[in-house]
Parts: sequence; C-alpha cells; structure tokens
Amino acid sequence: MSPPIFELDEVEQIYDGRTVLNLDQLTIQRGEILALVGPSGAGKSTLLRLLNFLEPASRGNIRFDGEMVTADLGLVQRRRVTTVFQRPLLLQRSVRANLRYGLGLRREKLMEAEEEKWLARLGLVELADQAAPKLSAGEAQRVALARALVTQPDVLLLDEPTANLDPSNVRIIEDIIQEENQRSGMTVVLVTHNIFQARRIAHRTALLWAGELIEVAETEQFFNAPMREETAAFVRGDTVY
Repeated sequence: MSPPIFELDEVEQIYDGRTVLNLDQLTIQRGEILALVGPSGAGKSTLLRLLNFLEPASRGNIRFDGEMVTADLGLVQRRRVTTVFQRPLLLQRSVRANLRYGLGLRREKLMEAEEEKWLARLGLVELADQAAPKLSAGEAQRVALARALVTQPDVLLLDEPTANLDPSNVRIIEDIIQEENQRSGMTVVLVTHNIFQARRIAHRTALLWAGELIEVAETEQFFNAPMREETAAFVRGDTVY
C-alpha cells in the first residue's frame, strides 16, 4: 500500500481558549474518498482548513506526502491541494473566465479543447458566456468544481458541495467526483451532512463529534457494523444535536 497522503498526530486547534478540534491520530490514504460526517460545530470545516494549509494547528504534527506542514511549506506543495466551498466564490465574470482563472494565477493556459470538455461534462456549454452572478446555485457550484479540477489537484477538499442543491445537480457533482477519483487517483475529502451521500461515494467515512474523531472505517462497515455505539446512534438518527 502507498504511504498516506496526510498523516495527523496529536493535532489540536484552539480558538480563543476553546478547543474545537482534538485528534489523536488520522491518516488519509492516497486516492481515497473520505467522507467527514457529524453535527454542526463538530470540527469538520476546521479540519479542512488545516488540510488546505489555510491556518496552522495549535498543537501537533501534520504531514503532507511525507513532508511536515509548516509555515515554510512551498507553493508547489500547497498548490497540490484545492478546496470547493459550500458557497462558491466566483468572479464577476463569465463561466469561461472563471474556468480559466485558477490556471491563469499560475501563468498557465487552459487549452480550448480542455475548456470545451469541462463545459460539456458539467452541462455548461450553453452558459459558457453567462456572467457568474446570473447562474443558479447548482450551476455556480458546477463552475466552482470545474475550476478546481482543471488545475488537476492531487487532493480535492469539498465542504458541503451539494448542500441545498436539487437532485439533478447533486447527481452531476457526485458523478464527476467519482469519475475524477477513479481516472486520476485524486484524493477527495468530503464534508457532508448527507449520510446518504457519504454512503454512495465514500470509500471510508469518519464521524467527528465535539472536535474528536469517534470512528473512521470502511463505509460499508461504518454504516452496517459500526464499532462505537455513538456511531450506531448517529447512523440510526437517534442522536439529538
């Protein structure tokens, strides 16, 4: 088995004296889709910020592809990880301009054939010259996903990417995530409140609760034979939060 893409040991994140994340140990395997589930405030989005190098951990060690994550982590390494947020942050420009933006920051050009491929895959051909502010929520999220994927990241972090979207858009986005994972071996970490989504597309699922990792297991085991009673209660919907 290949070494993990991320290794977290004794990681703690503290805001204003309050511990919001306290992980003894977590490994994220290269090429897997890992779903993070749990109630609001469990620390899921905080964990994503650490994985995307947006802020340093208060305590503990994070390794990315074998290299210790510090403030000196190089730009080349940082660019291997990208995030798509629940509310897409798009430029006040056309769909085409948004697709080209990430590569443009790297002084690279999105080839026309590649651009047309992504427009077609995400059902955006007729909207290619549409201004982003005029897009629906589902259309905007598809643009944000395509913009991230054209940079060919090694790790894609997704923070509730299909929240409040209709089933058609959910299906398109889930299909693209799975296809790209299978095609390129891209690692995906998905934060979701939709346990059905986790069950559909994740290889492993992890439950975060009050900043702590309760259980992480192969998705089938997580849902059908959890080791912890807290996980079983969460899966059954018995837990009130």
